[in-house]
Amino acid sequence: MLNNVVLIGRLTKDPELRYTPSGVAVATFTLAVDRPFANQQGERETDFIPIVVWRKLAENCANYIGKGRLVAVQGRIQVRTYDGNDGQRRWVTEVVADNVRFLDRGKEDPKDQYDSSFGNEVSFSDEDIPF
Repeated sequence: MLNNVVLIGRLTKDPELRYTPSGVAVATFTLAVDRPFANQQGERETDFIPIVVWRKLAENCANYIGKGRLVAVQGRIQVRTYDGNDGQRRWVTEVVADNVRFLDRGKEDPKDQYDSSFGNEVSFSDEDIPF
């Protein structure tokens, strides 16, 4: 049997981080994934896929990605049920992520800025070369 999914899309909102009663981190977010074809009106449609991430990866997602960020998710599809407050059985289909890759850089955090001279041209003369 094989249950493997790979998705590339953008987060619709910041991940929600929670902890189980035993202290295990779990984050959830929704990934917007464009379909590769247009509908009859010529418009591209988008699927909104719920993602669940566990443990350290959940904490990393909550700390380093947010709404609009482009990510790749690799995991498995999970279908579960629960009984709603009205007594009706509900079905939930979600992707349980084993791996999340951050594909773009987020907004620059001023405290993470590097030296502004990095990458600028440096002048030197032949006397500066030791050989």
